[in-house]
Amino acid sequence: MYELVKGANVGLAALSESVDSVIVSLDWTSSTGEGDADVSVLLLDGNGKVRSDGDFYFYNNPVAADGSVQLLGKTPTGGGNQDRIGFDLTAIPDDVERIVVAASRYGGAHFGELDDLQLTLADGSGEGLLRFAIEDAGAVSAFIFGELYRRDGVWKIRAVGQGYATGLAGLATDFGVDIDDDAATEETPADVADVADEESTDTAPVTPAEDRASAVPLEAVPAPRTPADDAEPKKASARPRTAKKKVTLPKAAKKSLAENDSWKDARLFPVSALKSDRDREMRATSVLLSVMAQIPEFGRRLTAAFGAPAGRMETFTEVSLPHGDTPRRPDGVIRVERAGKLWTALVETKTNGNALKAEQVQAYMDIAARRGYEAVITLSNDVALEGSPLVDVKIDGRRKHKVALWHLSWAEVTHQAQMLIRHEGVSNMAHAWLLQELLHYLQHENSGCHGFQNMGPAWVPVRNGIDDETLCQGDARALEVVESWERLIRQVCLGLGGELGQKVLPVQRSRRGVDPGALRTRLADQLCLEGRLQAELRIEGTPGVLAVTADLRTGRIRTSVEIPAPTQGYPLTWAKRLVRRLAEAPADLHVETLVEGETGGPRSTLERLRPEPGDMLPKNGLQITGFRLSLFKGMGSGRGNAESGFIRSVNDAVTRFHGTVVAHLEGGQQTRRAASAERSVSG
Repeated sequence: MYELVKGANVGLAALSESVDSVIVSLDWTSSTGEGDADVSVLLLDGNGKVRSDGDFYFYNNPVAADGSVQLLGKTPTGGGNQDRIGFDLTAIPDDVERIVVAASRYGGAHFGELDDLQLTLADGSGEGLLRFAIEDAGAVSAFIFGELYRRDGVWKIRAVGQGYATGLAGLATDFGVDIDDDAATEETPADVADVADEESTDTAPVTPAEDRASAVPLEAVPAPRTPADDAEPKKASARPRTAKKKVTLPKAAKKSLAENDSWKDARLFPVSALKSDRDREMRATSVLLSVMAQIPEFGRRLTAAFGAPAGRMETFTEVSLPHGDTPRRPDGVIRVERAGKLWTALVETKTNGNALKAEQVQAYMDIAARRGYEAVITLSNDVALEGSPLVDVKIDGRRKHKVALWHLSWAEVTHQAQMLIRHEGVSNMAHAWLLQELLHYLQHENSGCHGFQNMGPAWVPVRNGIDDETLCQGDARALEVVESWERLIRQVCLGLGGELGQKVLPVQRSRRGVDPGALRTRLADQLCLEGRLQAELRIEGTPGVLAVTADLRTGRIRTSVEIPAPTQGYPLTWAKRLVRRLAEAPADLHVETLVEGETGGPRSTLERLRPEPGDMLPKNGLQITGFRLSLFKGMGSGRGNAESGFIRSVNDAVTRFHGTVVAHLEGGQQTRRAASAERSVSG
């Protein structure tokens, strides 16, 4: 992978032949596992300004109408996150000369608190091409990682590494986005070099070797505007006017006109006739691919991360393709046309928990390579993990044409549909209704598209081994259970995030670079010793992290959150206020007072504390550092298919804890309101 240094640049064509579509990723880690940031993209004209506010892409405006830019969201990696952005460079308007890639933090956080900041770039096949490591971010709340720019019709990338001390609003304003906020203050870039554009006389593509030798200072970020810059200073705004009005559907359905509950709504995608796994696979594939082709926002959302360009999409099912003596029939084919070029992906689908077959996927990879197709996409109930492929395929390195293998889980498809119709919106009501029909189909018990739903054959032996204390470290079955647990937690994050419309990510407290397999082996040994599976979920806009512990010895699931003590006031006031905030919480909620220098303070149930909040205070006068709130639930004994299954128990425990405890914490509500005010956009 090509290493880029601050201020240097390189032509994309010198790195790969497949750079019409690229994916730029921003990475960071946090020692606490709680550090987070949000990416943003600005399209700039020849004057270094956005052409309109619509050229500013961020959390509330994540996708360009022409598909040229798409914020693909975060994925956990090691001890942090990777936030990806897909660019279809063939769709970038001709009058756009630069694309700035930045990120921002909020709530007083700054980039100096994060570790291992880096920008990476991958080509259309997903192969990593370039890396820019950042070591000097400093105490800034917004940071420009790099920029893509056009020079004589050739796309290049430059490592910028500059920060803004006052956040996203200031960065956006300086690039011409209309901001309107009474509380806005002028911002100063934290690291702006007063230098000229090194490319003013650049007339030919530069090779990596040439660029390393000729790198000179980069163009300065525009200085902050001053009142003198405008003849009539206008009112500031904290809300970039970037998002267009879109259609979403309310969660609560309208009152039905049916005479009684036995009347069932007519559905576009019926499930009553599905009798076999083959029927489910064929119906699910056809339903999904048809909706993808009809709703551009949805189709792009699912394919942009796989290197697909923006363009006219057509989808097909049961296509016969030659393969030796016996033709192969992939479950589906996706084709996208852009500027006379075709991007093609073969689709292999499994439903109802059936596993992907390596022989089938290998055959499709070989067919795709021979026919010049770009990708093979597998779709199943399973969730892919970093460093643990669902199927093993062999890639013939002698072939010039590269085929990328990607995976989608049904839970992710459901999540993306929920985000669009309930939170972000689509272009018209017909599209919203069509997505609603798809969502109803995916969530129906007979569709077979319920996501990861089986802890695997090792689950029962491992539980029995923990019960009778015969499970030894190094047992391969424990590793299988740890991998299934990680898949389950990722799926829980997708489900909860889709319902809330917020980012929900698993926290991984490990340093970047740690081998995922080695980490899972360590967790498997820990499971053998302690008999517990543990995970943490970070939910945007809530205090602390939501911890989940499944104790296989006691058969109980514990969900908990730690909230810090207020910085002002008296301990008794804190206790009374906390009890008031938890007025709607379950009576059996456990409340533990955390004290400085001790393993734990007073603990009791909310039912006992409601009449006497003072019982939460330590008797020895120790300083209170926070409170831990916990709920306990019995876990199912099955593998996950039955009503009382373990997977259902974990999902129910997390959903109940968030809905009855976390969502009602006033501190979390205030945090969400502040984040919402900061991020809101007007139509």
